[in-house]
Amino acid sequence: MAVTHDANYDVDKIQVLEDIDAVRKRPGMYIGSTGPDGLLQMIYEVVDNSVDEALAGFCRTIDVTVHEDKRITVRDDGRGIPVGIHPEAGVSTVELVLTTLHAGGKFDEGGYKVSGGLHGVGVSAVNALSERFTVEVRWRDGKVYRQEFERGRKVTELEVVGETTETGTTITFLPDREIFGEIHYNFSKLSHRLQELAYLNAGLVIHLDNRISGVKRTFHAEGGIAAFVQELATGKDPLHEAPIYLAENRGNQSVEIAMLFTDAMEEEVFTFANNINTREGGTHLTGFRAALTKVLNDHAREKRILRQEDDALPGEAIREGLVAIVSVKLQQPEFEGQTKAKLGSPGMRAFVEEVVREQFGQYLAKNPGVGRAIIENSLSAHRARLAAAKARKLVRRKGALFGGGLPGKLADCTSSSPEECELFIVEGDSAGGSAKQGRDRNFQAILPLRGKVLNVEKARLGKLLDNQELRAIITALGTGIRDQFNLDELRYHKVIIMADADVDGSHIRTLLLTFFFRNLRPLIERGHMYIAKAPLYLAQRGTTRVYLYSDEELHAHQAAEDGKYTVRRFKGLGEMNPEELWETTMNPASRILRQVTVRDALEADEVFTTLMGTDVSRRRDFIRENAHRVVALDI
Repeated sequence: MAVTHDANYDVDKIQVLEDIDAVRKRPGMYIGSTGPDGLLQMIYEVVDNSVDEALAGFCRTIDVTVHEDKRITVRDDGRGIPVGIHPEAGVSTVELVLTTLHAGGKFDEGGYKVSGGLHGVGVSAVNALSERFTVEVRWRDGKVYRQEFERGRKVTELEVVGETTETGTTITFLPDREIFGEIHYNFSKLSHRLQELAYLNAGLVIHLDNRISGVKRTFHAEGGIAAFVQELATGKDPLHEAPIYLAENRGNQSVEIAMLFTDAMEEEVFTFANNINTREGGTHLTGFRAALTKVLNDHAREKRILRQEDDALPGEAIREGLVAIVSVKLQQPEFEGQTKAKLGSPGMRAFVEEVVREQFGQYLAKNPGVGRAIIENSLSAHRARLAAAKARKLVRRKGALFGGGLPGKLADCTSSSPEECELFIVEGDSAGGSAKQGRDRNFQAILPLRGKVLNVEKARLGKLLDNQELRAIITALGTGIRDQFNLDELRYHKVIIMADADVDGSHIRTLLLTFFFRNLRPLIERGHMYIAKAPLYLAQRGTTRVYLYSDEELHAHQAAEDGKYTVRRFKGLGEMNPEELWETTMNPASRILRQVTVRDALEADEVFTTLMGTDVSRRRDFIRENAHRVVALDI
């Protein structure tokens, strides 16, 4: 990454719009929440400013340090925040930027060409929500400047504290425990985001020093998003040797695309705009898909793989097995909604479509063998889809009940309305027996599993379908899997994993969630997946019974009572009698269910790969960094 200097970047590039008094009163409006996600957003806001310096060509390295006392330090080697007196505000530009909302270099074309944090709120909101906040600027005059703040208000003036030959900014902050309570960082999410930024900004080096866990990581990808795609395609068989890379920089907008066609059944296309993960796609994704379909169909006809009278290959068949990243950068992007999950900039569709048509078309002309492999794979996928559509029949609930097609160990319910029906996937025959006796037969079905199911992260489709326990789940649900999945055929609108409240139970839940995420993801995305929370203890005094769900709850109960009670620990669901299982875990009026959701498919993909894949060192680091969350989040 080439680093240059811009003499025009100075105090007059910073604009003043409004004050930040409201931040501490309504922090959720500025960082999303005051929970774990809000704490991460505080870090992201500071890091994103450093990444914006990298986008502008002035930063090569970002260091992120998590101190043992929960302070965060972000250091970059960019230009540094301007230190002069701002002509409008009458205070130093550093102070202005850190204490005033919408004061930044992102509202004027002379500041940043493109930026992920266009609102200009971020770093001033972080200052307002921090117990302590310190900024050090290594400025181009060879001096080091420092200023300190508490809860958004300065406690020192900007002062010279040293000399240097470098430039850059270092920010250290401690989130305010009056607002956030106990501070627990989600290190897996933080690592994922930093790795993502390194991939999206080729050549940028990001160091993470987690002094709480002792884990240090360096994120650096000279290959950029092509290396990103290679990583995402791990475990899949590619149809061509290296990712196809397309790129165009035109004025104030640019696009990078990396794609690898594989023999997998699922499509994995992830999109970004100014480094923001646009999870719901948008105009850049629409343009990419349209151009991809047209270019490959045109190539197929030109090479006479498709005849002129043949129907065009549909986009779904072409994209089967595709792993791709589409990353665009543009000035003043338009997002749909506050979450920035979908890009709405209308001109981006035409821009991306034009680049894909031109460059991918040229690639296929130079690599006809790759083009033929992609098209033949698409034809095979299309034929399979047509055959499946022809063979698929709508299986009504009554027909399935009397057709003998359901697994023998399934204890089904009597209701014929999927909307009110629940399927409990239960760990062990003993617990399954109690669940069958304790359930409400009208709407609750029970499917007991024997032992730990197959780890599908390490198994191919054939082995999955040969597994008796997983095949029973697929048959009971009735939807099919992967590209054959049909949500309209779902027989139960609540699918509930019910496992023991111990380490083995957690492992079984993780194995099952891996199976559902990899093979029946729409079930999770449409809100049909749940986890039942089972108690660990029963405290009883006379006829008074209290169920406790963690060691913390037991300790709190012991502190509140005088000790005249008995405590029984459940070693597993199988130790509960049917009445206890119904009362604690199955009764809709008293049970605790956690709904399983996917907020970020790319992050979820990485977590499953880390936990269930073959890289032992990667899994060890993940466990070391997140062990505290087992207690903190009660999982």
